[in-house]
Amino acid sequence: MSSSSRKLEAPVLRSGELLPKSNLPCLPLSYRGFISLENKTFVLEPSLDQDNYTHIIYRGENLNLSSGTCGHGFNISSVTPDNHLRSPFRTFSTRKTTKYVELIIVADNREFQKQGKDVERVKQRLAEIANYVDKFYRVLNIRVALVGLEVWSDSDKCPVTQDPFNTLHEFLDWRKVKLLPTKSHDNAQLISGVYFQGTTIGMAPIMSMCTVEQSGGIVMDHSENPLGAAVTLAHELGHNFGMNHDTPERGCGCRMTVDRGGCIMTPSTGYPFPTVFSTCSKKDLAASLEKGVGMCLYNMPEVKVLYGGQKCGNGYVEEGEEECSWGSECMNPCCNATTCTLKGDAVCAHGQCCEECRLKPAGTPCRESSNSCDLPEFCTGANPHCPANVYLHDGHSCHKVDGYCYNGICQTHEQQCITLWGPGAKPAPGICFERVNSAGDPYGNCGKDSKGLFAKCEARDAKCGKIQCQGGANRPVIGTNAVSIETNIPLQEGGRILCRGTHVYLGDDMPDPGLVLAGTTCGEGMMCLNRQCQNVSVFGVHQCSGKCSGRGVCNNKKSCHCEEHWAPPFCERAGFGGSLDSGPMRLSADSRGVAMAILATLLSLMGAGFLVFLKRKTLVSLLFTNKKTTMDKLRYSRTPPPTPVFHLMFWISRQNTFIEMLSCRDGYLVEMTEILFLICVMVPWSLSGDWIWNVTSVFIGLLGPPGQPAPARHSPCTVHDASP
Repeated sequence: MSSSSRKLEAPVLRSGELLPKSNLPCLPLSYRGFISLENKTFVLEPSLDQDNYTHIIYRGENLNLSSGTCGHGFNISSVTPDNHLRSPFRTFSTRKTTKYVELIIVADNREFQKQGKDVERVKQRLAEIANYVDKFYRVLNIRVALVGLEVWSDSDKCPVTQDPFNTLHEFLDWRKVKLLPTKSHDNAQLISGVYFQGTTIGMAPIMSMCTVEQSGGIVMDHSENPLGAAVTLAHELGHNFGMNHDTPERGCGCRMTVDRGGCIMTPSTGYPFPTVFSTCSKKDLAASLEKGVGMCLYNMPEVKVLYGGQKCGNGYVEEGEEECSWGSECMNPCCNATTCTLKGDAVCAHGQCCEECRLKPAGTPCRESSNSCDLPEFCTGANPHCPANVYLHDGHSCHKVDGYCYNGICQTHEQQCITLWGPGAKPAPGICFERVNSAGDPYGNCGKDSKGLFAKCEARDAKCGKIQCQGGANRPVIGTNAVSIETNIPLQEGGRILCRGTHVYLGDDMPDPGLVLAGTTCGEGMMCLNRQCQNVSVFGVHQCSGKCSGRGVCNNKKSCHCEEHWAPPFCERAGFGGSLDSGPMRLSADSRGVAMAILATLLSLMGAGFLVFLKRKTLVSLLFTNKKTTMDKLRYSRTPPPTPVFHLMFWISRQNTFIEMLSCRDGYLVEMTEILFLICVMVPWSLSGDWIWNVTSVFIGLLGPPGQPAPARHSPCTVHDASP
């Protein structure tokens, strides 16, 4: 059905009547979108007339969409690892924390030609696609933020052919080598005007979100309306997140019936189009996030990098706005939704570090470690949002696991065997990897070469090819299209060893899910990268950790994450731990208990000191008027003159600075009673807010971490006895 015929049949909406301009101060005059009501969907778009106020609305099933399938044919069951593989850290609630995908969309040269060689028209279409995808994912507490568009108006910057597998491979390589170094982002998708072979309209690697090598996909622009490509992009993005197809045997629940389009992760799409996610997709997403997929998604993107500039109501805080969104989404009592500003004396409205319109104190935990390679984050006291997620530097040893961290995840052969074969599975001996993967065939290889042929594994790289396991279930638990490949290898000393691999019938349009994942340990100090077993020293983790004074670890931003009681950036002086990226730690309960005991003792001394101060002359005569023996005189006469200046320093945690409180010079005696009195008077003046917390910080700064040498400071004034 053409656009003109649809216009004749569809009701006309005029903004002056149904969508008053005065009630939409932040929105443009031209609207595109869809309306979902229970199991019905309506499409809204501007008419072909010049009048920007005229729009048409029609049922979703009347939208012309070409049917097609996803090139990804692999389903993986959600398998919960055994308890001994679980992280020693507590996991934070990934469902409650909003994730932000910083997305770049690229249009190839064929797409540019299809859109009349009009760059602005192509950009507008890509922006609409991104808006639809963002709307789809909001229900999953995921925001898709468009941070960049690129149109290949002159020629393609990587080979784009009808072979979807090769196109995906080439695009991901181009992204890694050319795009990532110049523009920071989490995921990139190629919108192509090329018609792929067969029925494939999109393809993407599974569970690859945030990875340098594979966080992306390709989408064929197969429909006149941008909503068609948006549905496909949302589908491929779902694969990046770890979502699998909604196949009948999975028994997925979908609130949209098949005749109404079904759900987004259905293997094939046509019309009407799907706009919702199934229960299976939500479970797959939760399982992937718990495994560490998407470690880069916990920071809100900077507004200045968002494509399209400032827009009221987009859910991001921009210049002139104060934490509040537009319309019905903003039901927060701290917000004035009409003006996108805060109410009254509110200082914040949203964020993990905002509570009852007030900022939480610095050091409040806002994101716990999700696995052994992740690091916790803490509120800074100055921002309502939790700091960006940080994790251990690539190549750092995993905690209590024989492996190394890579992209915030500890990858091991054992975990992958459990994923493929279920609980009880374990990696096979090294001889299995060497014999099987030296074949260079579909059942044993190190991936494909540039010509698309299976590559043989060198002996040193054998553990980076097809995964080989033992034990577990009788057949793979990853789907009906996966089969077991068993190999018996004779041993020199007699007997045989059974090696179990997997083969998934996918054709040539899908990366092999049976290959060992990047970042998996392949030997002592070694890790799989690009199908090769390489030394972890390539990441420079030891050089980075070396600057942390032995009291911290290096994070993915090459900053020191300090232990409790030590301050960043280099963990060389007393402080509260954490990093410049993650915010300051709060003291543990035990440490705070010790500090409070010290504080109580010192407060008692202060009270006594004040009374003694009133009788200082008597105290001085008692303390310092005494007779010395001959040995005492000799000892005092050998003592060199004291340092002329003595500084008593107070550690103030919120400003992270030292304040010089008092000094004593040659010839003057600073009595303990006077020091106690000055502390008693000055501390209340210098502290604000949580006074107990700040006083605790003072004494921790003075005394140094428990069990460690106190921070270096000047020697106190000594008495120089000049008497004979």
